Amino acid sequence: MTDLLNPPTPSPAPAPPDAATPPRSHWTGVADADELARWTAVALDVAAVLARDVLERDRRGADPTTELEPLRASGLVTLLDPAAFGGGGAHWQTAFRVVRILARADGSLAQLLLYHYVNVANIATSAPAAERERFYRRTIEGRWLWGDSVNPVDPDLRLRPDGDGYRLDGLKRFSTGVSSGDRALVNAVVTGGEREGDVIAFVIDSHADGVEHLGDWDALGQRQSASGSVRFTDVRVEPSDVLGALDGEPFSTLITAAIQLGFGNLYLGLAEGALAAARDITIARPNAWFLSDAERYAEDPFVRRLYGELVAQAAAVEALADRVGVLFDAETAKGDGVTAESRGALAIEIAKVKVVSSDLATDATSRVFEATGSSSTRSSVGLDLYWRNARTHSLHDPVDYKRLEVGAHFLTGVLQPLSLYT
Repeated sequence: MTDLLNPPTPSPAPAPPDAATPPRSHWTGVADADELARWTAVALDVAAVLARDVLERDRRGADPTTELEPLRASGLVTLLDPAAFGGGGAHWQTAFRVVRILARADGSLAQLLLYHYVNVANIATSAPAAERERFYRRTIEGRWLWGDSVNPVDPDLRLRPDGDGYRLDGLKRFSTGVSSGDRALVNAVVTGGEREGDVIAFVIDSHADGVEHLGDWDALGQRQSASGSVRFTDVRVEPSDVLGALDGEPFSTLITAAIQLGFGNLYLGLAEGALAAARDITIARPNAWFLSDAERYAEDPFVRRLYGELVAQAAAVEALADRVGVLFDAETAKGDGVTAESRGALAIEIAKVKVVSSDLATDATSRVFEATGSSSTRSSVGLDLYWRNARTHSLHDPVDYKRLEVGAHFLTGVLQPLSLYT
């Protein structure tokens, strides 16, 4: 029987492959304390910069441009890329923590960076070994930020064979980061030719001829996530743009697991940001409710009870997110040793993070108003930003289905079938 209080430790990576066989990726082992401390400090500095005008930028709602520069200048955009080619050489656990820290200050920019990490990781999961260096070097040297047009519930992109390459046509909604970034990761179905029906992943210039950003992102939160629709009209795709076909083999599907665990850290960061902001407001509140025996709101037992509950929940989610971050690195380090079963077991652990983090984010970002009072609802205060961001992004895919996955596994040991959401 599974020990619920003592979950399994990460399984060790398999022995290194024969020297004649290139490793599946550059990710080996797990993050050490020095790596985590170094990039935590960098992320905190960048978060402080983003926090200065986050409310003003949110109210404006335009796609981010200059505010992306701290991500580039700090090295955060190349954090996960191979050190051998000039990247940060860091691990996924570190990247998830960076996303969490940035989300405390700016949920939109944290989302963009998370998607960038996952998009660039397709080099390791989909590109042939001989092509990876070329893709990585161009990305690192250009400090490119990758957006994507891969929304799986909107499969309306088509690749027509055209000479030795393709032509891309179609409309894709929720294309996060394409309008503000440098490169777009795109998945599309080949129509015609020898590869008819194959789903191909490729990378193109976000502002190439035929790429039209429709600017229709109008959500109540994550307003600077540049998640509008993109229309592609007769866009040329060169053979050198192609990463590879999506075939569903276990290692490559860790991409989906990464973004789901990234979501959990994004939600945790939003909750932590809301708690920190609300704490400052509460401490500054004069007096107390007239029926209270306390002199100030910060001394009221009901206010303290509220914060005690939310802070304890956030600490529990943080501990789980960190533990699963280590599990993710250990699984990634297996390379071709990843199996459908081990990948499925990891997905269950990630689903647990998704359930508790999304619940925490939507709950904490709303309930802090009970401690900060009616004056904190003024637009100039901006406490609403955390709730709007959490409520918007937590609807990315229904968390109830994550609860079902966890419950089904607990009762019967069943693993969920692989999809673009598990």
